[in-house]
Amino acid sequence: MTQPVSVPAKETPLPSRRRSWLMLLPLLLFLSLAGMFVYQLLDGGDPSRVPSPLIGQPIPEFNLKPLVGLEGPDGQVPGLSSADLREGKVTLVNVWASWCVPCRDEQPVLMDLALKHGVRLVSINYKDAPENALRFLGTLGVPFKMVGVDANGRAAIDWGVYGVPESFVVDGKGFIRFKQIGPIANQAQLDNLLAELAKAKQPLK
Repeated sequence: MTQPVSVPAKETPLPSRRRSWLMLLPLLLFLSLAGMFVYQLLDGGDPSRVPSPLIGQPIPEFNLKPLVGLEGPDGQVPGLSSADLREGKVTLVNVWASWCVPCRDEQPVLMDLALKHGVRLVSINYKDAPENALRFLGTLGVPFKMVGVDANGRAAIDWGVYGVPESFVVDGKGFIRFKQIGPIANQAQLDNLLAELAKAKQPLK
């Protein structure tokens, strides 16, 4: 008597509706970001001030090594960690790279913030070649008290960085109070940033 042959069960395919949603996610994310920029433009606002879910939240935990060979007035410029941003001082954290053209345009503004306005400036050097970063700062000046090297971009992701340059106002307890997307490119943006730095000295409500 012939025995029945068992046929292996086929894998159940992912429901087509679910596959469609997964394929649409990147497009939906792009459209939502584009929508925020368009809304800012049509509303007469500044497109560099896209709302961030991190505003009012504590900074992410990170510990970045220094840019080896970078010298400041006090010798080797140290790296940057989350602990450095909880020392009771309002700080401007700038995310930059030597290959970023707007970063080059912004650097003189950062120098003025540090030298003329006494702003405590630190930075995250994003996905950069060390020799290029050293050449960039050697040519344009070093406004930063600390520079952390984010070679793989992991720290920038945790900070919610869209692209360089970006700047964050952090209060003395390590809470993010303001985010600037793109370079500080005009007087209105500079005045607004100085106002945000002053506000960060006040306790969060």
